[in-house]
Amino acid sequence: MTTAKDIMHAGAQWIPAHETLDRAAQLMRELNVGALPIADADDRLCGILTDRDIVVGCVAMGHDPAQVTAGDMAQGTPRWIEADADVDAVLNEMQGHQIRRLPVIENKRLVGMISEADLAHHLSDQQIHAWVERIYA
Repeated sequence: MTTAKDIMHAGAQWIPAHETLDRAAQLMRELNVGALPIADADDRLCGILTDRDIVVGCVAMGHDPAQVTAGDMAQGTPRWIEADADVDAVLNEMQGHQIRRLPVIENKRLVGMISEADLAHHLSDQQIHAWVERIYA
């Protein structure tokens, strides 16, 4: 059985909720990623911050990214998957909530992220086609 841990991109990093968006953008650049999971004071997932969130939700609104925190941008219920979940559970979670990135948790710790690129590298053409239809519908 292929699991979330098998297809994830290992080494994902949290951005603490108290960090500013300018620091988040710097970390995204350093890690060469477009999204960061947001951790609360107890190291629990409280959201995901994307580069688009920074641009559209902060800069385009006339806000200063040095004054807005990652926690300020966290909205809704964060979605995640256990590392030992099978690929069908990963696809169901992403499709059911129409999300493109999914944090992978093991023993209550972030161990990786699953993105569209990870799916493309590990799934059959049929699985990818079905996933794209549901996510982009």
